[in-house]
Amino acid sequence: MVAEEQSTFMSEAGQRPSGGYRVLARKYRPADFTTLIGQEPMVRTLTNAFTTGRIAQAWMLTGVRGVGKTTTARILARALNYRSASVDQPSVDLATPGEHCDAIMQGRHVDVIEMDAASHTGIDDIRDIIDRVRYAPVSARYKVYIIDEVHMLSTQAFNGLLKTLEEPPPHVKFIFATTEIRKVPITVLSRTQRFDLRRVDAALLTEHLAGIAGKEDISVEPEALAMIARAAEGSVRDSLSIFDQAIAHGSGTVTADAVRIMLGLADRGRIIDLFDHVMKGDVARALAELGAQYETGADPATVLTDLAEFTHLVTRLRYVPEAANDASLTEAERVRGLQFAETLSVRVLSRTWQMLLKGIPEVQGAARPISAAEMVLIRLAHAAELPTLDEILKGGGTLPAAAGSGSRPGSGSGGPSAGALMSGASSPAVSAMRTMPQGGGGAQTMRLVETESQPSTVSLASVPVAPAPAVPVNSLEDIVALADANRDMPLKIGVKAHVRLVRIEPGKLEINLSDDAPRTLLGDIQARLSKWTGTRWLVTVSREAGGRTLAEIENEKRETALMDAKADPAVAAILAKFPGAKIIDIRIPEAAAEAELDLDNLPVDPGLDDPDDL
Repeated sequence: MVAEEQSTFMSEAGQRPSGGYRVLARKYRPADFTTLIGQEPMVRTLTNAFTTGRIAQAWMLTGVRGVGKTTTARILARALNYRSASVDQPSVDLATPGEHCDAIMQGRHVDVIEMDAASHTGIDDIRDIIDRVRYAPVSARYKVYIIDEVHMLSTQAFNGLLKTLEEPPPHVKFIFATTEIRKVPITVLSRTQRFDLRRVDAALLTEHLAGIAGKEDISVEPEALAMIARAAEGSVRDSLSIFDQAIAHGSGTVTADAVRIMLGLADRGRIIDLFDHVMKGDVARALAELGAQYETGADPATVLTDLAEFTHLVTRLRYVPEAANDASLTEAERVRGLQFAETLSVRVLSRTWQMLLKGIPEVQGAARPISAAEMVLIRLAHAAELPTLDEILKGGGTLPAAAGSGSRPGSGSGGPSAGALMSGASSPAVSAMRTMPQGGGGAQTMRLVETESQPSTVSLASVPVAPAPAVPVNSLEDIVALADANRDMPLKIGVKAHVRLVRIEPGKLEINLSDDAPRTLLGDIQARLSKWTGTRWLVTVSREAGGRTLAEIENEKRETALMDAKADPAVAAILAKFPGAKIIDIRIPEAAAEAELDLDNLPVDPGLDDPDDL
């Protein structure tokens, strides 16, 4: 019985095709540089190098999975050993298959040695390579060593390879590939030419998949190709693997719905609807939409990730409307994305993006992801009802509340659609704004206080604002006066000697310090001003030169006064009468300074008949 079953199995196996099915990632693997997509800078560099004969001794290929590192290594080995009936030299023109091309591309050529560093990590494996590089190739022009995932080699293995890598025999070439370029020692990188293989653009991947679908005679929807290209994240191999799976899933027909179900993705149109509900602050409809997508198999974390991607798309379209021409975008994303970009402010979009970035990890780590996702949407919808602070301050004194939950906040226009407060039984309204003191310094912060009352408007006329500084500070002289009044002589001297004023306004001071200024002077000024004025000050160092220091101004005034004093006839007569006399200081009485006395009209003592009597 066993013999009969075995003979039956052998007969059935003998009737199977000898070749079997080849997956698309292997069937459409590039065989030359013309079919290698998305890596034009590397191809151009190698083409010029081969044309001019400046062929390196070792190359380092790095990039994420599936961008073509191993394939490029094989193509490069084929180009190095290219030989045909008319060409017997290294060449990147591989249109006509050469003598060694087929064996090299299939990985079975005796002179092209492929080694996986993940399973050959030790120094013994490198010693084996070092021993064999001394021997000439068997049939090809060069002996090529392709070491994949080279970052897995041990430190001893890297060190053992250095000498051979720096001065290899003329018939040996090395090609390294890695996804972790940071783990490769700099001593190895300095001995190779490095090429960073880039992620392939989603639009280019979509076009590539469409061409393969035509060759395979597969009916496929454009939206399905766009979803596959996005899911591949720039990896050509991943896109072909997903496409292969989608063909099997749909029995030869690839539809967007089938790909969405297969990958567990959310409908892009429904993601846009969810975004619309959240931006309107409609919690009920947002939760209903999330629940409907969850019931169809969408992962809650994936839904929020897609929501974050659409938020990024809307923000990008606001500044780069031409991005709507991306082939990987659906018609709904293109049209509605532009509409949202025109109506939503960047501040609202940035706030939504930040909240999603924090919410996605919460959903991924939650015991019930759907509940966590609902809480994230509730926070988003609640925040969407609130205006940004600058919209409140620009509102002209009153902030109208929305008539219903259907108005769109955050358009930035200042009206109800630009961040109006929603009124309704499901969400509390903002009834007042109060200033809350912060720790000891007297700085004030505005805070929204929620109550259950729902007024139609919020008046800003009665909102207390941060009090003005008790002591006005409009110049360096004011700072010096404050320091003098508070008997802080070190700060007074430091400000006068080392501070150059750039600009000053309430709560903000920009200065430039002299080279010999104390290191703590900047912080001391900020701390003292905040303490003495009762409001928070921000003191920064500017790159602008600023004005003169108070000490320089006083010195200039002093020099000017000395020159004026020397030019005065009475002072000049005194200096002439007493040889060697000097003017040490000049003190102008306040009464004389205020009255600006005219020395020429001073009353003369009758007893002084001669100037020499002075």
